[in-house]
Amino acid sequence: MRLSECIGSRDNNLNLLRIVAALAVLAGHSFALLAQPEPWGALTGMTPGSIAVDVFFIVSGMLVTGSLMNKQSVIDYVCARALRIFPALICMLLLTVFVLGPSFTSLPLTEYLSAAGTWQYLFKCASLLSGVSYVLPGVFAQNPYPNAVNGSLWTMPYEIKMYLLLLVFWCGLVLLKNRRLQILKYLIIAITLLAALLVFARHFYLQDDSQFTRLLFMFFSGASLFMLKEKLLLTRRFFYPLLLLVLAAAFINKPVFFSLYHLFIAYLVVCIAYLPAGWVRRYNSLGDYSYGVYIYAFPVQQAVAALFPGIVVWSMVIASGSVTILLAIFSWHKIEKPAMALKPVVIARLRNYLPF
Repeated sequence: MRLSECIGSRDNNLNLLRIVAALAVLAGHSFALLAQPEPWGALTGMTPGSIAVDVFFIVSGMLVTGSLMNKQSVIDYVCARALRIFPALICMLLLTVFVLGPSFTSLPLTEYLSAAGTWQYLFKCASLLSGVSYVLPGVFAQNPYPNAVNGSLWTMPYEIKMYLLLLVFWCGLVLLKNRRLQILKYLIIAITLLAALLVFARHFYLQDDSQFTRLLFMFFSGASLFMLKEKLLLTRRFFYPLLLLVLAAAFINKPVFFSLYHLFIAYLVVCIAYLPAGWVRRYNSLGDYSYGVYIYAFPVQQAVAALFPGIVVWSMVIASGSVTILLAIFSWHKIEKPAMALKPVVIARLRNYLPF
């Protein structure tokens, strides 16, 4: 089966893949937030959270590129991305700043609400244009991992940068007309290869792993998969040997695992998304709760750590995971899904005022 045969179908495992990735971030953070060593990271050099983030960026690169190529409209592209990210993000930030913050700050309420850091946190995290803020005044100051309110948000500005970079390439090729898609394909593949070289060079020669370079590689790996969808063969004959090879390397040698992981992770992700069939795909009908889990997990975990000093890691995973999933279900059904349903209306109105 080629990727082009299944990528347009909603009958897939993408929702399941993303919720597993989001829960892996939650589980991985549970160790850090309780100041405990994380075993998988010690073994392989890569934590479950970092692998999960890679999965998110690969899937995002593939789907977002597909959305842009199918619609070929700047308005459609920008509206789709904005309505997917910002309504749920802003709702979460309002709950964080005005419910969680006052409940856990060590400052008097009036001092907390009048502090510049409170409003800086809200507006900086809501815009995502110049990074994010991690600290609310007096909140979680005595936690094992002190002061950080939502460390997971660090990836969000990178995600926005990837969206904008892809859009810049698309708009920059507007004069090429009939050759636009072909040149964009070559450009995306070239960026993926260049990013791969930088990832390996920085890791092995500079011992300096750049988050931007890594996420650039992951996002454009996903984009490359979409651009090569007519030729990309998804088969268990390739998937299982490659998966076993990467897993075996994790227990043998860190440099070998690093190399094999980066070479094959994008292919493995897309195989997991589209190859397993049957009962496993029933999850897809429930909804996409991964974004809600991702943005709510960290503050919920910090609240659990503050309320239950001395809690052990797996109790943290269960307690915070239960609350986070409930918040994610609410976010999907009451915020995210209704916001995305507004896309046709928003696009129609914008087209009355904008020329592109």
